[in-house]
Amino acid sequence: MAGKFEKFVGKDGKHYFSLKAGNGEIILQSQGYASPRSRDNGIESVRRNSQHPERFEKKTAKNGKFFFTLNATNGQVVGMSQMYKTEKGRDNGIDSVARNAPDAKVVEAKA
Repeated sequence: MAGKFEKFVGKDGKHYFSLKAGNGEIILQSQGYASPRSRDNGIESVRRNSQHPERFEKKTAKNGKFFFTLNATNGQVVGMSQMYKTEKGRDNGIDSVARNAPDAKVVEAKA
C-alpha cells in the first residue's frame, strides 16, 4: 500500500498536512499554513526535497529521543517527524519519507 498526504484544517484554523506510510503511520507532519494554496505548495516541497538526503536534519530532543526535520532549499522546515526511541528508528523514518513522498496521493483527512 502506497503512502499518502492527508490534508486537514486544525482547531486553530490553519491548514496542515501529514505524510502517512502505507501502514497508516504518520511519518512527517507539516507546520500550519495560512491558506490551502500554501499548504499544497508545502506538499510539493516535501515531494522535491525528500529526494535530497542533505535536506534531512537529524536531531536529538532534550529528552533523549530522536527526530528529524525536512528542510527546503532556503532552509525553512517543511516537515517534522515523530519522536523515535532509537537513531535507527529515526533513520528508517527518513528512508520512509524518501520512498513514500514522491508518488503519494493527496487526500482530505477523514473527520
